[in-house]
Amino acid sequence: MFMKSEKYAKKREKEKAKLDSREKTLLRIKIRKNRKTPRFKRQELWAQAMLKDTWRRPKGRHSKMRKQERGRGRIPKPGYGSPAALRGLDRQGFLPVRVFNLKDLEKLDPEKEKAVIASTVGRKKRLEILKKAEEKGIAVANA
Repeated sequence: MFMKSEKYAKKREKEKAKLDSREKTLLRIKIRKNRKTPRFKRQELWAQAMLKDTWRRPKGRHSKMRKQERGRGRIPKPGYGSPAALRGLDRQGFLPVRVFNLKDLEKLDPEKEKAVIASTVGRKKRLEILKKAEEKGIAVANA
């Protein structure tokens, strides 16, 4: 019985190593893909000064951009997205989690998550959080 559990433990470790290597390759793919992804610009942005540079879907009946005519600008499509396994992760592969106090920091897993200190946290508490994060080995995005 003991031999079997050892065997399965080794098998699980191998599978975990495979997942880690898979995630690393996916991260590389995501970073490379992000470089190629165009900046999606709003229709007629160049013509009207009052329009902001934020994406809005073209909805006009005769809109050339909506019909995806050549040279009229790209529109977001599913193909531009990152791999589902990495969605929400940053460039290093960590999941950013907002932290408001020390209790929130204790809940984090240092191998998978990265702390992002909320903007409403003051200097005094921010310093405490940074000290605690350094002790626990937790990465902080906005130190």
